[in-house]
Amino acid sequence: MNMDFRREMPTARVIKEMYPLTAEMQESKKKNDKEITSIFTGESDKFLLVIGPCSADREDAVLDYISRLRTVQDKVGDKIVICPRIYTNKPRTTGDGYKGMLHQPDPNNAPDMLKGLISIRKLHINALSQTGFSCADEMLYPENHQYLSDCLSYVAVGARSVENQNHRLTASGLDIPVGMKNPTGGDLSVMMNAITAAHHSHTFVYSNWEVCSKGNPLAHAILRGYSDKAGASVPNYHYEDLEYLNELYIKSGLENPAVVVDTNHANSGKKWFEQPRIAKGVVHSMCHNPDLRKLVKGLMIESYIEDGNQKPDGTTYGLSITDPCLGWEKTEKMIYEIADLL
Repeated sequence: MNMDFRREMPTARVIKEMYPLTAEMQESKKKNDKEITSIFTGESDKFLLVIGPCSADREDAVLDYISRLRTVQDKVGDKIVICPRIYTNKPRTTGDGYKGMLHQPDPNNAPDMLKGLISIRKLHINALSQTGFSCADEMLYPENHQYLSDCLSYVAVGARSVENQNHRLTASGLDIPVGMKNPTGGDLSVMMNAITAAHHSHTFVYSNWEVCSKGNPLAHAILRGYSDKAGASVPNYHYEDLEYLNELYIKSGLENPAVVVDTNHANSGKKWFEQPRIAKGVVHSMCHNPDLRKLVKGLMIESYIEDGNQKPDGTTYGLSITDPCLGWEKTEKMIYEIADLL
C-alpha cells in the first residue's frame, strides 16, 4: 500500500472518557434535541436556523460568534430555534488545500489528526457548556461521527457524499435530524433515494462492528442549488422548486416530509450577500402556501463575524478562511426580519 501508517488513532470511547460531558451539558443537549426534533415531526411550528461559519477555524472566534447567537436566540425563541454550525471538516472538491480543523487545528501548521480530533471535541463541548447550544456538524467521514455523537443535535450530509452508501447507512443509525443535500448535478432522485435509505433499517459494518440500525425518520432534504453542464449555478429554492419537492415527498410516502433550504452555495451563486434576500424569499413562499409551510422546516446559512473571506493564512479575526460568509451585523438583522415574517 502507498501509505505511511503514522500512528493508531484512539477510539471514540477513549476520547469521550478523556473529554466527557457533564450532567448539565447532557441535559442541555437532551432539551435541544427534543426541541429540534419536534420541528421535523410537526409537533412544533417553530422555524430552524442552522447557521454559522462555512468552516470552524479558530475556537475563540467561533465561540464569540455563537455567544452572539445565544443573545439573539433568547429574543426570537417564540418563533425560531437556532442550531449553530460548527463544521470541523472542510470538504474540498479536488481534495487539495485546507481541510478544516480536524486535519489542521492550526491552519498555519502541518496537519495533525490526533490534535485535530481533540480540538474539535473540545470546541463542541465548550460551545455546549458556555452557550447551551448543541451544534450542527457535517458528517464528512461517517466513522468520525462517533467522536462527537454526544455533542451534536443536527448532522448534514454534503452534496458530494449523499450518494455514498456509508453515509446513508450511518444516517439510518442516528437519532437526531440528518439533512441530505441534493447532489451538485441537481438530480433530486439521488437525494430522495438517500433519504429513503436513511429512513430504513440496515445491517452493516461500522467501526469494526456488525451493527443493525433502526432507521432514522428524521432524515430530510436540503436544497442547495446545483451546477449545470457549463458549470453555472442554478438555484432550487424558488416556489416551484419547493412545490416539486413536496410532490416527490407525497409520492415517496416517507414519514416527516421536510426540507431545509441552504441560502448559499449554488442557490446564491456563491454570492454570500444574497443570503438575506433568499431567506426572505423562502419564507414568503411558505406564507403563500400552507403545504410549503409544513414542508419547509428551516434555513441553512453561512455566517460569521466579518463579511466575506480571506486566505487560510489570513489573520483577520472572525473572517472565514474558506467560503465567504455573511457578517454579524447583516446576520443579526436578517434573523430579526425572518422572525417578523413568520
